[in-house]
Parts: sequence; C-alpha cells; structure tokens
Amino acid sequence: MRALVVHEHGGIDKLALEDVADPTPRPGEVLVDVRAASVNFPDLLVIGGSYQRLPPRPFSPGKDLAGVVAAVGQGVKRCKPGERVVAQIEFGAYAEKCVVPEGNCHVMPASMSFAEGAAMGLTYLTAHFALVERGGLRAGETVLVNGAAGGVGLATVQVAKALGATVVASVGSEAKAALARASGADHIVRTDPSTSSGQALRDWFREQVFAAIGARGVDLVIDPVGGDVFDASLRVMAWCGRLVIVGFAAGRIPEIKAGYLLVKNISLIGLQWSDYRDRDPEKVQRAQDALFRLYEAGRIKPHVMAAYPLEEHQAALRAVRDRIVAGKVVLLMDERREPT
Repeated sequence: MRALVVHEHGGIDKLALEDVADPTPRPGEVLVDVRAASVNFPDLLVIGGSYQRLPPRPFSPGKDLAGVVAAVGQGVKRCKPGERVVAQIEFGAYAEKCVVPEGNCHVMPASMSFAEGAAMGLTYLTAHFALVERGGLRAGETVLVNGAAGGVGLATVQVAKALGATVVASVGSEAKAALARASGADHIVRTDPSTSSGQALRDWFREQVFAAIGARGVDLVIDPVGGDVFDASLRVMAWCGRLVIVGFAAGRIPEIKAGYLLVKNISLIGLQWSDYRDRDPEKVQRAQDALFRLYEAGRIKPHVMAAYPLEEHQAALRAVRDRIVAGKVVLLMDERREPT
C-alpha cells in the first residue's frame, strides 16, 4: 500500500510518499481500506516533532479517517467487513490501509460521504466534548466560539446552534464571517486589526460582544486560539461563565491572573479530547452517535473546503500550515475514486 511516512521530524517536506507493507489486524482491531483522511493542525505538530505525544519513527501521521472495513481481528463485534466507517486514532491515517482499535471505529450514516466522514471526526467530537462534557452547555445559553471558521471552530458553531445556544462567532475576515453565518452563527465579532479603528483588541472585542448580546456577557467560551483573543474573551464573560481551552492556534499560550477568575466566579476548563478516545471509548461512541443523529437531521454538515489526492499532500498541508483553510481539507487516498 501507499502511505505518507515521516523518517525525520521537520517541515511538511519531510513527508515521503512510499510503498509500505499492508498492516494486519490483531484481536480487537479493525483493518480499514482508507478512502479519505482529514488534515488537522495537530498533524503538523506531530510531523514537526513538537506535539505532546509523538510516535516512534518511521510513522504515518493522520488522526482521523473514513473508509471501508477490509477485515477484522478476533473478537470484533462493532463492525464487519464491507461496512463504511469513520475512525479516530493517534497516528496512521495518511495511508491506504490503517489498523484501528475496535472501540475507535464507528459505522457511518449511509448518506455521509467519505470526505465528510473524515472531516467530521476529530473536529466535531472536540466540539461536542467542549460544549457538552466540559462546558456543560444548556439550551438558551450564549456561546462565544473563537476561530469560528477553522475546523474546530466551525464545527462548534454548528453543534452549539443545533443544541439550542445563541452563538457569537469571532473571525478574522469577512469571508470567514460569511461562512460562520452560513453555519448558524447569530452574531459576528471581528478580530482583524484593519477593522479596529486603532483600539486595543480587548476593548474593541468587548464593545462588539456587548453590542451584540448585552453587557451581561457570554455564558460559555470555546477557545482553540489562545493569545490575544483568549485575553479578550475573559473580559466578555458572564458571572459564573465557563471557558474551555481547546488549543493555541495563535501560537501564544496565555497566562491568567487568578484574581480575575475569583471576582466573577469564572471557570477555566481544559480539553484534551484524545484522552477520552483512549480512556472512555464508550463515551466517545455516545457522542459520535449524537453527532450522526444531528447530521441525519440536517442540523450539522462538515464544510470540506477542498479534497486533495494523496499525491498532492503538500498543498493540503500548506493550506493548514498557512491558516487559509475555512472548515476542513481532506486527503483522498485514490484520486480516481469518488469521495462517497
């Protein structure tokens, strides 16, 4: 089979498209004929060697995929050969075949394309866990979603709206604002300096949020951005508000003055979604089932900005690296195949 392989950590040029041996499922494992794999920002960190969990080299990166079950190991009951599935793993999705633990494999809705299935994986599960498991979202609350046109951000906008929230989306351009609105955002907050009239981001951010929803502030913030946007978000939270930290796409990990949390009874909550995948796969299965129901009801739909054949992986990874992606990009394992 063909696979993208990392022999040495570094830039995306370190990925090599090679022929490697087909994997074989062991007991409790599923062999998937991969049709599409999602490109996620953490994949770049894994390739570069700066992610918190790194596999031994050589390895194939890639954290979520969609495909067809080719074979199952002894004792597997959740899926059977021929079924269309999505799966989330720590690494290995950038290959034509991949072995996945049974507990991380989920049978797809018949109406979902492989490209959508791959795009829905990590980002929508992250969104659901951030909103429901960690954020404790209740219908009727107001949610601020930062980086709202990115993979996790756009998924969070859709899921929050589907669960009955009022959604405020922060974005860095008009094109991204349009996409967030089309995905259900009720209000838009701009973070690009060119529209700030020279104000500091935190003051300008607060003015926009309060103008949209009132000075009470937002009940829940989902933040995959960090940096100045995180700092500004703390200042628009309601009394007893919650902020879920998902990542630091802006590059700077914020430092927090604890006194500010005390005076407004604010809760800061971390989310490392892969811990749930590894520690409580049954909880992940329930969340995945809930997301599939929302998809089938037409209430959420992954936005696949582009699908690249495996041979054009450099272009797909550059799009994510350079932060020009709106929604998701995916890799197709065989450009001659339809992504459905």
